[in-house]
Amino acid sequence: MKYIYLLFSLIYSSALFSQGWQPVGARSNSLANASVTIADVWAFHHNPGALGELKEATVGVSYENRFLMKEFQTQGIAYAQPLKYGVLSVGAQFYGYKQFRTQRVGAGYSLKLAERFYAGVQLNYLGLQLNENYGNRHGVSAEAGLQALISENWRLGFSVTNIGRAKLNDFQNERYTTNFRLGTSYNLSNKVLFLLEASKSIMDKTRFKFGVEYQAIKSFYVRAGVAGAPIEASLGFGYKWKVISIDFGTAYRQLLGWSPHISLTYIANKKTN
Repeated sequence: MKYIYLLFSLIYSSALFSQGWQPVGARSNSLANASVTIADVWAFHHNPGALGELKEATVGVSYENRFLMKEFQTQGIAYAQPLKYGVLSVGAQFYGYKQFRTQRVGAGYSLKLAERFYAGVQLNYLGLQLNENYGNRHGVSAEAGLQALISENWRLGFSVTNIGRAKLNDFQNERYTTNFRLGTSYNLSNKVLFLLEASKSIMDKTRFKFGVEYQAIKSFYVRAGVAGAPIEASLGFGYKWKVISIDFGTAYRQLLGWSPHISLTYIANKKTN
């Protein structure tokens, strides 16, 4: 059975590395990962440019159980610290189990370039640990992002991962593929947020994603989304209590099933009444 898991892991990880990035955070998961314009601490994993909007030190941890299989679990963490000029961020993501495990650990810097324009850069260490018979792989990648506030309610975001196309294996010059994301979001009202995004890797077709977030009551949010190629539906909710936010989301693929995701966020220096 462990060899079946290993084979499935290799197949799934191939898709993962062909994308060049992995979304993290239950809010993003609930919105079909149409998250390139969301300015929260999880922007560390989605768009370093969006982190420039943060005004308060924030830390978050997350856990995903992909397709309800412990071999495909993912843990994520992100921390953002606003400075006098710009925002410093660090984070990590770990995926897999002892027969197949990947790591992504990095640090970034984001800043405000103009009145409504932000930019960010990030440097990551990439690690791939296979069964003891296959050895390990290591690499370094860079990514960058931009965030533009067209108006108080309308945002545009862009990010690119693995700018230098870090090498995964010398065999056939195999590399982590660069991935581009372009998206927009619009606050229809104080309670409704619409998000639309297109992502494209060098090896795969363009994938379109759509999400909507609705503030049902003061501190409770309901979210849903859909993505294509392959088709994936998602839903979830979030609750904010003073400086703490807890989010839960799950995505569904017809052939592979459910992928639940939970995350916890803490704003370290927020002033509360």
